Amino acid sequence: MILGRKHFTDLLSRIALNDNKAGMEGLDRDKINKIILETSKGSRFYENELKKEQQVNQRIEKMMEQKARITKEMMKQAQAEVDKLTCELERSRELGRVIVHVDMDAFYAAVEMRDCPELKDKPMAVGSMSMLSTSNYHARRFGVRAAMPGFIAKKLCPNLVIVPTNFDKYRAVSAQVREIFSEYDPHFMPMSLDEAYLDLTEHMEQRKHWPETMRTYYICDAKTGALLKKLENDADRSTADAEKDELSPVLFEDSPSSSPSLSGADRKAEVFGTSAEEAVREMRFRIQQKTSLTASAGIAPNMMLAKVCSDKNKPNGQYRIPPERQAVMEFIKDLPVRKVSGVGKVTEKMLAALGIVNCDQLGQQMALLSLLFSGTSWHNFLHISLGLGSTCMERDSERKSMSTERTFGEMSDAEEQYSLCRDLCHDLAQDLQREGLKGKTVTLKLKNVKFEVKSRAFTVQYAVCTEEEIFAAAKDLLKVEIDSVSPQPLKLRLMGTYYITSHLIAKVFIHFFF
Repeated sequence: MILGRKHFTDLLSRIALNDNKAGMEGLDRDKINKIILETSKGSRFYENELKKEQQVNQRIEKMMEQKARITKEMMKQAQAEVDKLTCELERSRELGRVIVHVDMDAFYAAVEMRDCPELKDKPMAVGSMSMLSTSNYHARRFGVRAAMPGFIAKKLCPNLVIVPTNFDKYRAVSAQVREIFSEYDPHFMPMSLDEAYLDLTEHMEQRKHWPETMRTYYICDAKTGALLKKLENDADRSTADAEKDELSPVLFEDSPSSSPSLSGADRKAEVFGTSAEEAVREMRFRIQQKTSLTASAGIAPNMMLAKVCSDKNKPNGQYRIPPERQAVMEFIKDLPVRKVSGVGKVTEKMLAALGIVNCDQLGQQMALLSLLFSGTSWHNFLHISLGLGSTCMERDSERKSMSTERTFGEMSDAEEQYSLCRDLCHDLAQDLQREGLKGKTVTLKLKNVKFEVKSRAFTVQYAVCTEEEIFAAAKDLLKVEIDSVSPQPLKLRLMGTYYITSHLIAKVFIHFFF
């Protein structure tokens, strides 16, 4: 296919580097985008992305036609409705909760660098030539990031080391981190193996009465901790310090750290304060001591803002928005809409067509948006423009969804597919049992190389929650799909599990490329 300039621009806007990721600031976008485009050319992915972009352009054209038909009277009525809802939302604004979003820094890559120190100073990523799960900060300087095919990443960074995923290892480390989370919020809400939301409101009430001894933590790495207890003179302590540095991989040479360096006798312990910032710094300190990995965090009055804040000082940093309306609005003012979780590249492009790039512009154009977008969409935009988000985390039976998925190189061996399916059912069962939930319907979702999606489902007679019960249904669904292409193998590249509690449906989503 020979692309005209417009089609070239359309495609580039979809597959171009998304540098909205920590460690990817200041890159040569033009050079990176040229490599991505050239490497993708001719692939089904390339053709599909162009098709999707053309569909988005058609939506934008219709939107602009609709905009041209809007009268002054329609705008006046829309503005009145926006103002009314804004007043209602302002009256319900809650600033009293201490919501924290914690995100492990380059988690999979950091675990691999910790366990294989020679990777520490090399650009590396975890995944396969088909798809990467994450990359370290050295690789991000080349434009390499998660959800990028490994073969494209290799073009961007020829010296990139790609390490296969090891989810058993990542789950084990995640369990260690979650143990710490539970001490600050027993009902924390994990979003994946490497991130979670916590409500520290109750913890902060208790913490302000804690004596210093309850806020003191000692260097507790098994190796270093023992050394520091034994060594008394400065020379020996320097040796111990050097060995400690080897345990905690540096993800980025100039990475900011909110933890003051400890030196001399003070390195044996650290005393943390009673503020929210100190509580989160303490949590991150404990995570690093227990796992030799770093975490970043955001502290804010609601979940939407906390998520944005956790990316503000990555890696190994934290950021807090004070619980004041003026501080929230000041933070939101120049925030790019794409920085907000849930605003993807399609919405970003549609808003950009209306001259909306940041959240301040989003608020200024709300009447227009209410006439061009669905009620659900523009209500969400209004919440974003006001810096409003959920302050009530889903607990136990309120939990709406759980998910886990794996991306890997082409898998065509049936036994490997069954084994992976069982692993995912195991993960789903653990989540269900931890939340005290059960489901009745197992769904198999398939996607072929033409990006066509289909699904198959089976409903059991009674609600289930164990690995064996879920796998029994998922295995039969998988077998039907394997048999349907026999004697050819079923070529699989992504498999995942998804659970929706609002309808008590346990879903095993499995994506195939064949």
